[in-house]
Amino acid sequence: MKQAKQVKQAIFAALVWGLCTTAAQAEHIGSVDTAFKLIGPDHKVVVEAYDDPKVNGVTCYVSRAKTGGISGGLGLAEDKSEASIACRQVGAISFPGPLKQQEEVFNQSLSILFKKLRIVRMVDQKRNALVYLTYSDKLIDGSPKNSVTAVAVDHSTPIPLK
Repeated sequence: MKQAKQVKQAIFAALVWGLCTTAAQAEHIGSVDTAFKLIGPDHKVVVEAYDDPKVNGVTCYVSRAKTGGISGGLGLAEDKSEASIACRQVGAISFPGPLKQQEEVFNQSLSILFKKLRIVRMVDQKRNALVYLTYSDKLIDGSPKNSVTAVAVDHSTPIPLK
């Protein structure tokens, strides 16, 4: 009985922690249904846009699976680990400050507990490019499924590094 209470407390703490952490706000671009569900929303592939908070003029578009059904409709389902990313120059590229060589720029919860979709920006200084990697992780066992894209920056605008 004591162990069950500890598990409930751990789950509650994880939920509170998850609600208190900040993640980049995604802008919903669109979605397509992939499987009909009689009760609850259909399974979908959603496309969302994320503006890089430290690079003006770059937006990343991420497509990912979203689980439907009753558990998906209630927000209790765990979404699949598959995701794809395409980052593009959408305006003049500028840097308000220096960038780290590698840093997580976005994350989004894929389940009620411990699973996140992450986007990491890496700087390829030799080619003056920004490389974006998306993958999912889980507290116990992450997924090797990933996707990568790059945005070339004009050589007249060197990428400032910390």
